[in-house]
Amino acid sequence: MSTIIEPLRGVHDILPAQAAAWQFLERTTREVFAAYGYEEIRVPIIEQTQLFKRSIGDFTDIVEKEMFSFVDQGEDHITLRPEATAGIVRAAISNGILRGARLRLWCMGPMFRRERPQAGRYRQFHQIDAEAFGFEGPDIDAEMILLSARLLRRLGLPDVKLHVNSLGTPQSRAVYRERLIEYFSAYESDLDEDSKRRLHSNPLRILDSKHAATQRLVAGAPHLAATLDAESKAHFDALCDHLRAAGIEYHVEPRLVRGLDYYTRTVFEWITDSLGSQSTVCAGGRYDGLVAMLGGAATPGIGWAMGEERIVMLLEKRAAIAADAPHVYLIVSGERAETKGLQLAERLRDARPELKLQINLGGGNFKTQFKRADKSGARYAIVLGQAQEECPLDRISERLAALLGLGAANTG
Repeated sequence: MSTIIEPLRGVHDILPAQAAAWQFLERTTREVFAAYGYEEIRVPIIEQTQLFKRSIGDFTDIVEKEMFSFVDQGEDHITLRPEATAGIVRAAISNGILRGARLRLWCMGPMFRRERPQAGRYRQFHQIDAEAFGFEGPDIDAEMILLSARLLRRLGLPDVKLHVNSLGTPQSRAVYRERLIEYFSAYESDLDEDSKRRLHSNPLRILDSKHAATQRLVAGAPHLAATLDAESKAHFDALCDHLRAAGIEYHVEPRLVRGLDYYTRTVFEWITDSLGSQSTVCAGGRYDGLVAMLGGAATPGIGWAMGEERIVMLLEKRAAIAADAPHVYLIVSGERAETKGLQLAERLRDARPELKLQINLGGGNFKTQFKRADKSGARYAIVLGQAQEECPLDRISERLAALLGLGAANTG
């Protein structure tokens, strides 16, 4: 007796009944990016491991515990991409498209992290990613946030809140880092184990701790704003002015630091209380030193990522997406009708490329075929043979167009 092979832990199948929400999300995303002049880029899902160690940081959870890395037959150290930004920066540098250019880019696809699986969090997950290079001022920060806000509105998800903060420059953050080490060292015995490990390597990550006792200590920690350099403060104030002028509500969250080492200045998150602990649906910020860190010329950058699984969960909660049902189900009655059915279906698709038509295959009496038509969700049924409404074959396309409100037939 054969044994069923189960999927790996932390991965999931997207079934036909769920695909409509994914298609709606991805179609809407493409439309919004096009409206802002962002161009699509597609990068590999495998990269050299060193790319992520250098960009994300050796002392982050992703690099320390979550990357899927291996050595291949050629002894190359390879990692399945845990996030998109590093790969996009690498692609821009290695293909020479950054030189003196201003770029607005986006991509979409699977990422991989060996996290503990839970609702909305998988080991293979999908992200929508937006990146911009060559823009120094706070106006691009504002556009990035406005773009994400418009996408969320277009998706019918207004119940999200925007949190913003500034991390300042690496120099001002280094001052803040020392203040955090001094503060948390006084309470080291009360920290959770992860926070103890991070204390001297990456103390800003302690601010993200979900451990209750550590959170109480975080409440009394110094604020980054106290060490923020004047230029970063002016940049952040200008961003807030842009957001207010655009009517975007926001909350300045002084504990917002993001989990990746490459962030500088502006960071932001869109959060929701509709998904339990998995509250962040979109997050990002500036990374003005990342291009130079990866071997390119010094180039400012900013980007964000949106988790597709979490957006789909929100769409499903709202029951906002109907299944992608056919317009028409073609019922065929009799052997001659079966022969003609496929021909007719192709003729209709040729005449009306926008028409979604499903034909009955595999036989069946009228009762069975009408049950299949009902199950398909089609708005109309065509009966080829003895019909409910008689219509000559050469006029079916026009009759369907009238019923469905479709445009003129394709004559090309």
